[in-house]
Amino acid sequence: MSAAPVEESERRSGPLLDHLARRMRLRSESVLAPLGLRPRHLVALTVLRDSGGISQQALAGTLQIDSTNVVGLLNDLEADGLAERRRSPEDRRRHEVRLTDAGTKRLREAECALAGAEEEVLGALAPGERDLLYDLLRRATQGRSSTCGEVIAEGGAGAC
Repeated sequence: MSAAPVEESERRSGPLLDHLARRMRLRSESVLAPLGLRPRHLVALTVLRDSGGISQQALAGTLQIDSTNVVGLLNDLEADGLAERRRSPEDRRRHEVRLTDAGTKRLREAECALAGAEEEVLGALAPGERDLLYDLLRRATQGRSSTCGEVIAEGGAGAC
């Protein structure tokens, strides 16, 4: 009997990535909650910081969420003084969204808290291994992947 829990050919990364993502999500939520933030707030604040300001419509597109949902998200951020919406001077129908000084400060606090959460979740990996994991995940998320059906249709079944 093999000591490995699964045959080599049956190993899949998906369940491990899913498990790791769940652990990271739960830990992230727990460190963001005392700051009054949820992961969706953090992503929006990061986009606002990195863009230096963006139209409400462009923010919805960047976050890949419906424009009505971005309104609720921005309502949350504005209520806490973390972001502000202003009419565009070029087009009064459009809202420009910017991060406030309080939003910048809260984002820094959140990033520090998340670094601690990541340290807990990935603590079994050495720093070089974490760098490698990051590089591999980044590459994997940038490329277009083929489905098993596409691979088989092209005559290759090794990946499936």
